[in-house]
Amino acid sequence: MARKQKLNAGEWLTRGLATVGAGALALGATTVLVDFFGSPLSYTIRQKPAGPLDSDEFLQYLSVVTDGALRRTRATRLRNGAEFYPSEVEAIRHARQSINLEYYEFAEGRVGEEILDGLRERARAGVEVRLVVDAVGSLHTRDRFFDGLRSAGGHMRWYNPLRLKTWQRVNNRTHRKLMIVDGDTGFIGGAGVADHWLYDTAQGPAWRDTVFRVEGEGIAGLISTFSENWLECSGEILSGSRQFGSPPGSEGAPGFVVISTPHGGGTQARTLFQVLIQCARHSLRITTPYFLPDRSAREALAEAARRGVRVEILTAGPHIDHPVVRRLSRESSRRMLEAGASIHEYQPSMIHAKLMTVDHQWCVVGSTNFDHRSFGLNDEVNLAVLDRDLAAVIESDFEEDLRQSRPLTLAVLGHRRLSREDRLLDHVVKWES
Repeated sequence: MARKQKLNAGEWLTRGLATVGAGALALGATTVLVDFFGSPLSYTIRQKPAGPLDSDEFLQYLSVVTDGALRRTRATRLRNGAEFYPSEVEAIRHARQSINLEYYEFAEGRVGEEILDGLRERARAGVEVRLVVDAVGSLHTRDRFFDGLRSAGGHMRWYNPLRLKTWQRVNNRTHRKLMIVDGDTGFIGGAGVADHWLYDTAQGPAWRDTVFRVEGEGIAGLISTFSENWLECSGEILSGSRQFGSPPGSEGAPGFVVISTPHGGGTQARTLFQVLIQCARHSLRITTPYFLPDRSAREALAEAARRGVRVEILTAGPHIDHPVVRRLSRESSRRMLEAGASIHEYQPSMIHAKLMTVDHQWCVVGSTNFDHRSFGLNDEVNLAVLDRDLAAVIESDFEEDLRQSRPLTLAVLGHRRLSREDRLLDHVVKWES
């Protein structure tokens, strides 16, 4: 009898552990799905601003709802690594006061060595150098890779390193890519520091990406962005005249830096995109490597297409670095295609740029992908400017990229429903819809 009771107790323990394990797996799977498709938080605007998108009323409204200070900014487009890396290296080598950098990916290789060589030289010359690197985005980069910078007097910190005490926040990464030199010149965009942005590698051709050189009052927003993560990583509040440079001029286009970090499931970046999509009147052009819009974004894009807005989306094609995302993206695109939006997949290489233009006048550039990781989990930064000249440059690049892309059509999607894996992905999309 006692033996039977012990066996029953053991069985109950086994069943209990199995239940806990299954619950943990289910929770983990749910977390993965939410990471792909977004939280249940919905976004909408009950009453759109009455004025046109270039009115003072709309500028003030967008500034308030995204918590971005309205400032004049000059932005210069740098297309691909052949343009932006030389410009960044030149800025580093001419630095006299300070260099602040923050990257999701800072990889070992020729590009990383060249950037670090410039930083080490400037640190030895007395320039204040601070670098923040995400611990997951640069998981394969060894800590000793930065020892030379530390020895030269520079300062380097890992963002949210993997520790037992921080496991609850493991999903929060800094996906920001920015540099500020002498407090008066900045760089913002989609590219990190790695060879695949400049050279062909074993994984494929050099990536297509865009970075912007920033000057003017908007630099203050980039400094605020960096100082937020520097404080979080080091405990140091950024200070000193070397960090803030001379007072910037007031030339340039009106706009603001949107500093986005998770709180309560929503972010300022998500608000920025939702407002511009719902208020667009003529055109929306979006370039993003990973196109996985949540329900609110899908409905807003489809509704924009139905009311006559020309909605064009350019995303990664066969060279995407995460193929499963491409398959999920294709299935989540059906409603937008049915509403009249056009979606194209870039063919020559991996496209990694994050760009949006609205009505040929608003430009949004920065680090945010069109997916829930960027909108709801990561620290991101975007520059939103009302600049028709810059929009013309970005849209000219868009047209060139479009010529090297293939349209995604409902017919193409129809032929994808073949494999067991694809049918499973269909169910995943339907589960969230």
